[in-house]
Amino acid sequence: MKVILPLAIVFICGFYMLITFFIPAKFAQDSSQLLQLWYQGVAAFFVFIGIFNLIKINVDRIQRRLKDWEYSIILLSFLGVMLVAGFVGGRDSRVFLYLFENFQVPLGATMFSLLAFFVASASFRAFRAKTPEATLLLIAAVIVMLGRIPIGYLIWDKFPDLIEWIMRIPNTAAKRGILFGIDLGLLSMALRVLLGIERSYMGGGVEK
Repeated sequence: MKVILPLAIVFICGFYMLITFFIPAKFAQDSSQLLQLWYQGVAAFFVFIGIFNLIKINVDRIQRRLKDWEYSIILLSFLGVMLVAGFVGGRDSRVFLYLFENFQVPLGATMFSLLAFFVASASFRAFRAKTPEATLLLIAAVIVMLGRIPIGYLIWDKFPDLIEWIMRIPNTAAKRGILFGIDLGLLSMALRVLLGIERSYMGGGVEK
């Protein structure tokens, strides 16, 4: 029953949610919305589990004095402050918004500004023209970067129009191809889960 019952619940709920997209009846739509509300409740419960797990891991780091354990103290301190501010005053309170706008937003901007250097380093390694595809990617990247800065317009006044064409046609075509591949992979994984072939969510492996 530990295996059959979860598989039966996933199979019934999954296929029921699937067929409700093709049934215009009010009962089907109402029940579909109800299941989606249940899903949101379960997802919110897992957020609390994630928070408790985060606290447990960082408390363990502090107790064992692992590397950079001081950052765990800062993390837990601000986690507690934001939780108290959110539960007491609400998400729209002045205290919560002040903490968010003056701590979270600057820290996020700092992180993304540091990531820019890592992206530039990774791009330099990836854009080495060793193959025709890499050469084409390198040329397109240089053109786009030149077109995004003022000096590009000074070099050639048609750079903005060229960049717009690259982003609107070749880039969009490539993105759609990638999205088609992702969608096919999602459909394949969804069928594997519904049919009980993929059981990793139950703590086990894939059924052989």
